[in-house]
Amino acid sequence: MNESREPSWPNIAAMTASAGERFADRTAIVDGDDRVSYAELYAEARRFGAALVAAGVEPGDRVGIWAFNGRAWIVSLLGLYQAGATLVPVNTRFKGREAADILRRARAKVLVTVTGFLGNDYVAMLAGSGVPLPDLRTIVVADGEPSEPAVPWDAFMAGATPEGLAEVDRRRAALGPDDPSDVLFTSGTTGTPKGVLMTHRRTMGVGTDWVAMTGLTAGDRYVLVNPFFHMFGFKGGILACVAAGATMLPQPVLDVDRVLGQVAEERVTVLPGPPALYHAILEHGDRRRYDLSSLRVAVTGAADIPVELIRRIRDELPFSVVVAGYGLTEAGTATSTSPDDDPETIATTVGRARPGFEVRITDADGADAAQGEVGEIVLRGPTTMAGYLDDPAATEAVLSADGWLRTGDLGRFDEHGCLRIAGRSKDMFIVGGFNAYPAEIEAMLLEHPDVRQAAVIGVPDARLGQVGMAFVVPRSPALDAAGLIAWCRDRMANYKVPRLVELIDELPLTESGKVRKNALEARAADRRG
Repeated sequence: MNESREPSWPNIAAMTASAGERFADRTAIVDGDDRVSYAELYAEARRFGAALVAAGVEPGDRVGIWAFNGRAWIVSLLGLYQAGATLVPVNTRFKGREAADILRRARAKVLVTVTGFLGNDYVAMLAGSGVPLPDLRTIVVADGEPSEPAVPWDAFMAGATPEGLAEVDRRRAALGPDDPSDVLFTSGTTGTPKGVLMTHRRTMGVGTDWVAMTGLTAGDRYVLVNPFFHMFGFKGGILACVAAGATMLPQPVLDVDRVLGQVAEERVTVLPGPPALYHAILEHGDRRRYDLSSLRVAVTGAADIPVELIRRIRDELPFSVVVAGYGLTEAGTATSTSPDDDPETIATTVGRARPGFEVRITDADGADAAQGEVGEIVLRGPTTMAGYLDDPAATEAVLSADGWLRTGDLGRFDEHGCLRIAGRSKDMFIVGGFNAYPAEIEAMLLEHPDVRQAAVIGVPDARLGQVGMAFVVPRSPALDAAGLIAWCRDRMANYKVPRLVELIDELPLTESGKVRKNALEARAADRRG
């Protein structure tokens, strides 16, 4: 275990103030026609904090943000910390009832949202949810036309007063590293979402470690594709940029043409994202007409990255640093590869423990698994969560008194000490008594030259209990299901071979680029009738 370094600031508000001074004239945000310096960003954040004070927000109160990536999201985030408040981000894919449930459970007092994103009016969706929100006092519309009871952004910001600004400065000085910073709700694909409670020290630690992992500097220009409601976009994106003084280029939606255009026009150097982003760039028909020579850092992560994709990223794109990592909402980034690792290591592993982290593989009894054996990934480190919001039983089930977190993910260490992800424990299925790991089967399917993408789930079987079903995006029209199953039988143990294969045009993905396995399970159930 390498020693981690404590963040240099007592809280995120102080880190923002420091950036406003150290990088005053550097461009902090490029968002459409808007160009905001770090000095201007800090001033806007202070005003937003003072407006929260005027709205009755007290230290520790929770502020929700339900909006697309953009300038207002960044200002709201950094501003709520100036007021000593706690962030509650809301997934932009959520419907009204889902969002209202998060805001109700978090007892959010203020919500920053939009009314015109991809045809969605989030204020109307919330009003029609049927969920009472007794704690929600103020709804601020950052983009779009507000309707009662919401207030427009400019009107809300006008509430900042000299007295409010002075109060903000007092709160910033009083805010400690162990005060709450954010409550990120897990995706909830296996049940009710849980609120992951973090502190300023922990959350800053994710951002500053991301800077160390990538070598991010004040000269970098970072395209923010990952959604801000997700840990990657918020902590590995906004906070990493603020810590380093890098320029943020937020993307409301993933539009590869827009991204390529910005890379060329803005001389972008840092472009993290899911494997699907790099695949889309490599397959883009007009890629070569864009000047991508400025690109320096690529960061991705998944259990099923094809080795050939990493080779192509290195060979066909100008990145000098390509890193894969493993992280989760409850712990931040726990492991990563190194820039000097070979393509196979980057594609098939998530590297080694980050500084300050310890990682173990445990068997069903909680003992350390034998070398090379698959078991649950258990870890401990400086950015592990404080616990689940208002749920001590759920916290106790995964977090030990001495700080070890049961991740629910399955993995093993290879002969070089690198962690290989085998999937989620909930995704594992048992075929005639044998444990089958979807990520392992998916990786093998991706070795077929005509397979572009693959996702595997377990489905009921009368004889074996469960068998594998593969959803495959073909690279070639020559691929057929029967032929692929036959190919698998030559290369996999029989219990791993998918008994069913469905060829589809695209896999259903979350906004962070992960496959929505619950959607595939529903599709498989419909197919069974």
